[in-house]
Amino acid sequence: MEVINTTGRRKTAVARIYMQPGKGNITVNKKDYKEYFSTAPLRYVVKQPLGLTNTENKFDIKANLTGGGAKGQAEAFRLAIARALNQSNSELRQVLKENGLLRRDPRMIERKKPGQKKARKKFQFSKR
Repeated sequence: MEVINTTGRRKTAVARIYMQPGKGNITVNKKDYKEYFSTAPLRYVVKQPLGLTNTENKFDIKANLTGGGAKGQAEAFRLAIARALNQSNSELRQVLKENGLLRRDPRMIERKKPGQKKARKKFQFSKR
């Protein structure tokens, strides 16, 4: 089996991963994922697709994460892993789909408009 290359996105975070058969090593930006994601909830988010499909120790994953914050990067990474698992074995699609792991979350920050303080907030209005 060859290397599977997929991409995941969330807000402004982008995760590009390279998955191949191995012993379960996960490397993020040349660091171990436990070092990169310091909190337990973020580590859980990253391992979620592997846990649901019982493939924790079957693949080595190398990832390049850019943009966004820690949570956005973790969720982008999760989407990329889920897509790679789906690509490697189409029988896993049903489990991943039921848990909503193959859906890209489209919510992003709304842009600031000219003549306004923020995206929706207006400057203070004085009648007199």
